[in-house]
Amino acid sequence: MRVITLLTDFGLEDGYVAAMKGVVATLAPEARLVDVTHLVPPQDIASGRFRLLTVARYFPEGTVHLAVVDPGVGTARRAVAIRSTRGAYFVGPDNGLLLGALETDPPEMVVELSEPRYWRTPTPSATFHGRDIFAPVAAHLARGVDLEQLGTTVAPDTLVRLDLGGWKTLPGGAEGTIQAVDRFGNLISSMPGSALAGHARWSASIGGRSISGHRTYGEVPLGQPLALVGSHGFIEVAVHRGDARSALRAGVGDPVHIRWE
Repeated sequence: MRVITLLTDFGLEDGYVAAMKGVVATLAPEARLVDVTHLVPPQDIASGRFRLLTVARYFPEGTVHLAVVDPGVGTARRAVAIRSTRGAYFVGPDNGLLLGALETDPPEMVVELSEPRYWRTPTPSATFHGRDIFAPVAAHLARGVDLEQLGTTVAPDTLVRLDLGGWKTLPGGAEGTIQAVDRFGNLISSMPGSALAGHARWSASIGGRSISGHRTYGEVPLGQPLALVGSHGFIEVAVHRGDARSALRAGVGDPVHIRWE
């Protein structure tokens, strides 16, 4: 039996997560369930995308990543299951949520989940595909059902992608955007730490403010902003024991520039 990870925006107050776990436990009782988070802000696909990409790489081959942040549930958006080049599986809506984790581990096969015999019911709820389609499919994959049996194969390049601005190098630096904000208020950019290209002295600018680059949070006084490479591997802007989002009045989509000094 494989590991199944769960990531949703369902919160912890209602029974939605428990319903999904109940479906998995019925179909694949020996599967090991690992909660990534259920506190993704409601309908925030970009936030869910980032949180999935930061953890997927640490799980063993064959892990099934079940992710549901699905504001388009019940519409024509596709339900998909994906096998990556390294042998991980991703199950969820085709809305860009899954593809962050697949940037460094590209899709090997993509299936649209069109085979009702692998759903919980042939007539799923129009508002809860997490329970009626995605959870049972994840359980069947954990039991060893072949991906090809779950529906119709589709081309990987047809998957929906989020336009988060990306990043690019410039003379003397680089530029990107804020792709996520964590619970500490750290502003996580789209630029990987490798964008620094070995430059020991550098600074970031956001909202017209220049912020010096450092190795870790404690290198600046309390309440002072700094830029650094976070444990996720991306350049971020933070405030030592503070909230950069509030202090700098910045958020997802805002531009960030890096300059060598």
